[in-house]
Amino acid sequence: MKITSLALSLLLLATTALRAQTPTPAVKPAAPAVVMPPQPPDVPAEKYGKDGKINPGFIASHQRFVSIAKQGKAQLVFLGDSITAGWAGNGKEVWAKAFTQYTPANFGIGGDRTQHVLWRIQNGELEIIKPKAVVLMIGTNNSGSDSAEGIAKGVTVIVETIRAKQPQAKILLLAVFPRGEKASPNPGRDKLKQVNAIIAKLDDGKNVFFLDIGGKFMQPDGSLTKEIMPDFLHLSPAGYQIWADAIGPKLAELMK
Repeated sequence: MKITSLALSLLLLATTALRAQTPTPAVKPAAPAVVMPPQPPDVPAEKYGKDGKINPGFIASHQRFVSIAKQGKAQLVFLGDSITAGWAGNGKEVWAKAFTQYTPANFGIGGDRTQHVLWRIQNGELEIIKPKAVVLMIGTNNSGSDSAEGIAKGVTVIVETIRAKQPQAKILLLAVFPRGEKASPNPGRDKLKQVNAIIAKLDDGKNVFFLDIGGKFMQPDGSLTKEIMPDFLHLSPAGYQIWADAIGPKLAELMK
């Protein structure tokens, strides 16, 4: 028994000594935080991912839109973010009934801000194509980071760029849709109201026509429902029907 105990003691001492001689693996320093480049809402910019690299989905969609533009067939162009992109999802059936007679093109990309749409239209999406009208609705994704004045300035530069590149096209400029379930307190919605008040002044009655249809999505108390906006931002099929019905008469006028 004493021999066994002695052997175990020696084994433990040897193991401890071996561990003491084994260097502790160096701890890798944490990767430095990715510093995103500043993106003012009125300066054209590509969209970056959290890794600090240009978002591949953004570029892929943009290249596809450039290809559509080069075909020169579309007579009606929708420009915007995921709410516009949703015409190909929840709004697909409504789109087919409401707009196909105009040979439309949907240039909406989820997550886009004013600076991203501006970059896109300055880099090929409005080349060769000669639409009769452009429907623009952008700015909600800027609401968390930019001032109302900054967002409105971004929308203004987009409108000016469309006018410069497509002077024959009429622009149907939509007020940014309401967001958030309740009317108040709702800082994001309040900011967008300020944006809409500023960009409404871009309506010149000749080439740019401002239309605020936001109230059509809301209940009498100003709230939004999941039946119209399931996440209180994006539209359901019923929401897209409301959108199509609301712009239909004006769009028909502009497409003549």
